[in-house]
Parts: sequence; C-alpha cells; structure tokens
Amino acid sequence: MANVCDICNKGERSGFNVSHSNLKTKRKWRPNIQRVKAIVNGEVKRINTCTRCLRSGKVQRAV
Repeated sequence: MANVCDICNKGERSGFNVSHSNLKTKRKWRPNIQRVKAIVNGEVKRINTCTRCLRSGKVQRAV
C-alpha cells in the first residue's frame, strides 16, 4: 500500500536519527494510513486516508 493519504496527500518524510555523539543515520517518518470504505462523489470506494483526516471529519465513512 502506498504511504500517501488520498485526501491531504500526506506522505513519507525523511530525515536523520541524531545520536548523542552527533552521528547521523537516515530514517523515515510514515503517516498512519488506513484503508477505509468512504463515500466519494456519491459512491462507495476504498481509499487510503490518514487518521488525521478521519478524525477531523474530512472523510465520510460508508457503513
């Protein structure tokens, strides 16, 4: 599954782990993406959405 929200386009971010001795290693921050049934343009579809969009009501869940 792609780590991108279909609603807000939130995706992976990259950066560094920084140790106490200031060594840097690459890492990624991944959004909490859920595959849910939602109503899109009047029809039920499965979409990938982040939990922030679910919680804020930007996605209307299908029952």
